[in-house]
Amino acid sequence: MALAADIRLDTNMADYVMIAAYFAVVVGVGFLARRSVTTSMDFLLAGRSLPAWVTGLAFLSANLGAIEVLGMTANGAAYGFAPTHYYWIGAIPAMVVLGLIMMPFYYGSKVRSVPEYLRLRFNKPTHLLQSILFAVASILIAGINLYALALIVNALIGWPIWISIAMAAVVVLGYTFFGGLSAAIYNEVLQFFVIVAALLPLTLIGLHRVGGWDGLKSNVGDSRLGETALNAWHGTGLDNTTNPYGNWIGIALGLGFVLSFGYWTTNFAEVQRALSAKDMSAARRTPLIAAFPKMVLPAIVILPGVLAVILVPGIGDGSLTPNEALPALINELLPNGLVGLAIAGLLASFMAGMAANLSAFNTVVTYDLWQPYIQKDKEDSYYLRIGRTATAVGVFIAVGAAFLASGYNYIGDYIQTLNSFFNAPLFATFIVGMFFSRITPWAGFAGLVAGILGAAGVYGANSTGLVQFSSDQSAAFWGAGVAFTVDVVVMLAVSAVTVPKPIHELTGLVWRTTDRSALRKPLRWHLSRNWYQSVPVLSGIALTCCVGLNLWFA
Repeated sequence: MALAADIRLDTNMADYVMIAAYFAVVVGVGFLARRSVTTSMDFLLAGRSLPAWVTGLAFLSANLGAIEVLGMTANGAAYGFAPTHYYWIGAIPAMVVLGLIMMPFYYGSKVRSVPEYLRLRFNKPTHLLQSILFAVASILIAGINLYALALIVNALIGWPIWISIAMAAVVVLGYTFFGGLSAAIYNEVLQFFVIVAALLPLTLIGLHRVGGWDGLKSNVGDSRLGETALNAWHGTGLDNTTNPYGNWIGIALGLGFVLSFGYWTTNFAEVQRALSAKDMSAARRTPLIAAFPKMVLPAIVILPGVLAVILVPGIGDGSLTPNEALPALINELLPNGLVGLAIAGLLASFMAGMAANLSAFNTVVTYDLWQPYIQKDKEDSYYLRIGRTATAVGVFIAVGAAFLASGYNYIGDYIQTLNSFFNAPLFATFIVGMFFSRITPWAGFAGLVAGILGAAGVYGANSTGLVQFSSDQSAAFWGAGVAFTVDVVVMLAVSAVTVPKPIHELTGLVWRTTDRSALRKPLRWHLSRNWYQSVPVLSGIALTCCVGLNLWFA
């Protein structure tokens, strides 16, 4: 992946002052948060003391990294509105299920991480395998964010890639090393507002330039995207599949079910934000609060890509690649001062993604690898030191992973391939284990291994040309579906010949033994309270809005 030198921005001192001010603030937040860190729980889970609106915005911002900003704008320039599937099919339903159904398992069982749930539900081998897999995946994704940041800074203002990587790594290390998860979360809240402030002007100015929404519709029809660019579901028929994400079955099952639920309900980098909430109600509302701004994010991360095709000659005629859509549009539309804000917003997005994965990495290393398998029964201050050491080591490894990511032409394909390997099998193991108490400990382990091998088989078939897919992302969707299916089949088969745990050992870990009294209350009970604090009411509103958006752009 490379960006052309001719999109370099004309920056001045005002832009650099804004960037420097942003760095100063995020590092300052880390030092301020250090005063509240006295235990390992403070450092790794923010003492489970944060309000729902803070954890909700952090939940959203943790995902607002390289793939969301740079990648989705590129996808918008390449495919029009088809990438909205990642939001209205591939995010909102899963976020609702996390808050409505799955958070009671996580928060109610008092687990400190997602892998720790697997130890309680299944056994230590399943726990150890998933802990190692997650640690590897989180560092690889942190490296992607680092590399994407360095790439765009190099293109926009000319800093060498290695300097940009080192700079971002040092800043993220600075505030996460001292302030832990609290610093990461409060900075993610700040970064969310910075990102919106940086990207919203691109949409507003761009729409004004093309003559509003009606002007966009008429102009996009004359562009290389064509008149179907604003229709997210075009070309998804089984008999005539031309959509870059495949037909509606692959989208609905591969992305909408397996990859989406695998990411949003089991990825600890996200779930950790909800686990840091002050009580069960706040934990359950965390993903629901995040769902509402998530629904409208396409307006500032996908729509600018479509506008770039119309407004930037190089994007429209193909002399610049879709990866260059966002920096090229910044160059075309924004004056100095706003350029600095835009760069700060991009830095914020990439560092938010890196910090989210780094904070999840240090928690899993401390609580799921070091404490149970290397040094048990130490004083809490010892594990606080291990958490800080894991943070520093994680940043160092992420720098290496950033250069590994440089070997991939499309960051989005790389991300979805990782998800098919790591998230899809994990989701199958979780969902079957949560809802069926008969599933045995060794079934969890065997299913997880089989699911990974299933995803690897699809990846190999696509790489060698044995099976033809419409794109690498479509292959990743199908790989996720195969991983999920294989995992479930193997879990059921192994459970048939092995012994399950006694039901009393599964209290609060499976559907059968979980308190569901709140779900049984009538709707009038929820409406009689403050409706915005009711999990079922928020869930219903979010799903209704999501269905409406899919119908509007169908």
